[in-house]
Amino acid sequence: MTTKRRHQARPARHGRRLVRGLVVLATLASLTGCGGPGSSGVVEPPEPTGPAESAESILGDALPPGSSGALVAGRGTTMDVCQGWGDPDEGSGESAGCDTVYDIGSMTKQFTAAAIVRLDQDGLLDVSDPLGDHLPGVPADKRSVTIEHLLTHTSGILDSLGPDDEPLTRDAFLREALGSELLSRPGTTYLYSNVGYSLLTAVVEEASGQDYEAYLAERLFAPSGMTRTGYVQPDWSTAQVAVQYDADGRDHGTPLDQPWAEDGPYWNLRGNGGLLSTPRDMFRWHVALLGDAVLDDDAKRELFEPRVREEPDETYYAYGWVVDDPDDPSILWHNGGNGWSYGEIARAPAGDTFVFWVANRSAGDGWDLGEDGGDITSRLFERLAADGG
Repeated sequence: MTTKRRHQARPARHGRRLVRGLVVLATLASLTGCGGPGSSGVVEPPEPTGPAESAESILGDALPPGSSGALVAGRGTTMDVCQGWGDPDEGSGESAGCDTVYDIGSMTKQFTAAAIVRLDQDGLLDVSDPLGDHLPGVPADKRSVTIEHLLTHTSGILDSLGPDDEPLTRDAFLREALGSELLSRPGTTYLYSNVGYSLLTAVVEEASGQDYEAYLAERLFAPSGMTRTGYVQPDWSTAQVAVQYDADGRDHGTPLDQPWAEDGPYWNLRGNGGLLSTPRDMFRWHVALLGDAVLDDDAKRELFEPRVREEPDETYYAYGWVVDDPDDPSILWHNGGNGWSYGEIARAPAGDTFVFWVANRSAGDGWDLGEDGGDITSRLFERLAADGG
């Protein structure tokens, strides 16, 4: 079965917003069992114990010829499948797998949102705070912009200041972002904004007194058991990071080969996209969200609550997550891409189902996973439902 999708205008290369009918996924999620950790300790998901199957056999014709990537899917703390398909680096002899490192694009936003909610939980900020409470030099027209406006893309701030690889420092980014013209009055209109999430990244640094990646590593990743997620801090080998390919099959190197500062991507990308991770680490993150090692129950309710309709679409934005139905939410999801890589994360609110997949070649001759990749997510939910009996 195919999930309905269509584009909403998105000028930036990473994280194009997609509209999807998720009724099928909601139905499948209701069929699966649930479970979760009962304490705040790290829960290491066991390896899948069923008969080994290839990603190609699981997904069938949902995988177009020439694509390559990896996926993980599970129920509760149980990892049902964690597999790769294709080659992370053509000609290298390596195979894609559960521990291959990929660019997760705008799925980065749900980590930035979780960092903000964690700072709120710890009393270091409040999401209702005006932006000027945490950043210097906020001009008069943006003094009513709150942290929540940035989280929900309702600040009125523009989407992008320029290319991801423009060598924009933190100070230069803040000058340009805060000096830009508002596109709407804060709090009135949904306008997807990568700039807004990079401003949240600066807020994380100001409120925590730490570098953004260092804060995520200490407060989100370490308590989750995630050792292979970040910008530059994880100790990856070159062979572990997937090379990215364009629609014509041209090699564009790994994400680490792109123009970055020494401490990570430049500020047009930082905090709104570009984090690197593995399917195994993304499942560890899902498991952590079942317990309270990272966020308590109140904080998780804040993170996942649907708040703003993504007009003209029928979906709603929470904090770094998209919700299908505000009255009866059954699926939380986000996507991300940079023109070469593309992927999706999806989970049921109770955590009884989870899916993450990412491809390092997202388009080819006659196919585009950014347009049609919902079938991969649907197939994985189908697999969970079938295995759950």
